[in-house]
Amino acid sequence: MGPPLKLFKNQKYHELKQECIKDSRLFCDPTFLPENDSLFYNRLLPGKVVWKRPQDICDDPHLIVGNISHHQLIQGRLGHKLMVPAFSCLAVQESHWTKTIPNHKEQEWDPRKPDKYAGIFRFRFWHFGEWIEVVIDDLLPTINGDLVFSFSTSMNEFWNALLEKAYAKLLGCYEALDGLTITDIIVDFTGTLAEIVDMQKGRYTELVEEKYKLFRELYKTFTKGGLICCSIESPSQEEQEVETDWGLLKGNTYTMTDIRKIRLRERLTEVFSAEKLYMVRLRNPLGKQEWSGPWSEISEEWQQLTSADHKNLGLVMCDDGEFWMSLEDFCCNFHKLNVCRNVNNPVLGHKELHLVLGCWTVDDDPLMNRSGGCYNNRDTFLQNPQYIFTVPEDGHKVIMSLQQKDLRTYRRMGRPDNYIIGFELFKVEMNRKFRLHHLYIQERAGTSTYIDTRTVFLSKYLKKGNYVLVPTMFQHGRTSEFLLRIFSEVPIQLRELTLDMPKMSCWNLARGYPKVVTQITIHSAEGLEKKNANETVNPYLVIKCGKEEVRSPVQKNTVHAIFDTQAIFYRRTTDIPIIVQVWNRQKFCDHFLGQVTLDANPSDCHELKSLYLRKKGGPTAKVKQGHISFKVISSDDLTEL
Repeated sequence: MGPPLKLFKNQKYHELKQECIKDSRLFCDPTFLPENDSLFYNRLLPGKVVWKRPQDICDDPHLIVGNISHHQLIQGRLGHKLMVPAFSCLAVQESHWTKTIPNHKEQEWDPRKPDKYAGIFRFRFWHFGEWIEVVIDDLLPTINGDLVFSFSTSMNEFWNALLEKAYAKLLGCYEALDGLTITDIIVDFTGTLAEIVDMQKGRYTELVEEKYKLFRELYKTFTKGGLICCSIESPSQEEQEVETDWGLLKGNTYTMTDIRKIRLRERLTEVFSAEKLYMVRLRNPLGKQEWSGPWSEISEEWQQLTSADHKNLGLVMCDDGEFWMSLEDFCCNFHKLNVCRNVNNPVLGHKELHLVLGCWTVDDDPLMNRSGGCYNNRDTFLQNPQYIFTVPEDGHKVIMSLQQKDLRTYRRMGRPDNYIIGFELFKVEMNRKFRLHHLYIQERAGTSTYIDTRTVFLSKYLKKGNYVLVPTMFQHGRTSEFLLRIFSEVPIQLRELTLDMPKMSCWNLARGYPKVVTQITIHSAEGLEKKNANETVNPYLVIKCGKEEVRSPVQKNTVHAIFDTQAIFYRRTTDIPIIVQVWNRQKFCDHFLGQVTLDANPSDCHELKSLYLRKKGGPTAKVKQGHISFKVISSDDLTEL
């Protein structure tokens, strides 16, 4: 079964079509009329606009002519610059465009059955967490008989012009398409999760391992049905579409149509002085100005290959405007990558993508206020919604995306397009269950850009542990909805933190409601004991308080282990001590290395301390080899930490 589908303006395609066929008329959409309001918010188009149906523009019109991915698209005199590369990108993966253009064959003109054509089409968009079906008529704006927005070089093909109209209807009018980013458009067409990669910041030309890590990620994304496009920055408006020394256009967006790692046979290994070729194939959606460097169509590299080599390697161009580049040249010439991952399907029994809808709200009760503003508003920042997730192992990439509700449809009412939004990421205790209340005790693990775009992103390789993500608007005290999506190839158990402290219940009243909250941070365990010089020590921590315990990751082969492990405990009394044990992970039976016992009173110093390890038996037990460095903060205010 496909995703749940919402009908835009509750228009039912099949019912409307059947009514038109029954009445022998062509559909005219009453919710998106062929008039100026469908084009612009409050300005007029110069020249006389005539809305025409495809059969009035050309002979033998079609929705799609031949292979959708092989045609160049034209921007049109009023076309939106990023729509054409977005269309080109969509056409690369059949699984995506057939979802956006559902049952495209059923929607085609059939000259054998002209009475079955009703001038009605439908398209589907991913919009703020939902798939929405938009119904339109086939009336398109023209001046002097020419389409004023995007069109195809196959003059009787109209899929992109009709898709653009449906998108304009969804957002309010054609002018609403201005200001969208390429990732906004692709995400709306496909439901993918976008990540923007700064090629220069990533230093892919300098760091060889990073370059091949990037290739592996792009290859995995592409083979899983993801969409990738790239561009070269233009320092000024004057340099837009200016050609580089190698034939690429500044400010233009190119679509990736293939990516290959090729093992070369012995003869070709000698020719290219390499055992493998790392190659990407790109398309210029404008259908001109191809790459003229190595592996371009007339370069000497191709002369070294026989026709059999071409076939065996699979290095083929499909149409004009398409070209191959080596990974090295790709990293050297492009500045920005837009990587849109296909994240709609569960993998191996777990979800790669976690999605939550949330809201920044204002309330007279400060404890219920959920609109605290950005990190600069220290007094109110943590009033924002908070979400916690767990990274189960070191070194996993997590991609975080925060999207605000699109306000373009309210522009005529004077509402702004977008608020400035962003989010902060904190590494927190391994057993954190309640909301954060102060910032001074938490490690700031990442921050997104704060900007008035519809969506902000952050991708990071994270260590094992718990992380709290705080989505914010830049200004506090405003109300708006947001969509948070987090992608990881390992389960992360995303959930919202709603409670400030443990609930009052009959159970904890009988046992004793907590009176003290204590956070402990174990920085390191050093000088640990070895039974003999050849013994391997793999230390880990067990932090206990009453019946609750927290275990740290294992450190490999060291007697000077850095942990930076945090735990938090809600204690009925300080008579319940906190015990920190150090163990050595062994193949058959773990070995106890020592422990410390802490009262952790609220009056204790909060500075970094160091204590020698002891045997089991309390703070007066016999001292063992090694010591731990730690910091403890306790408070009798349960919302202090």
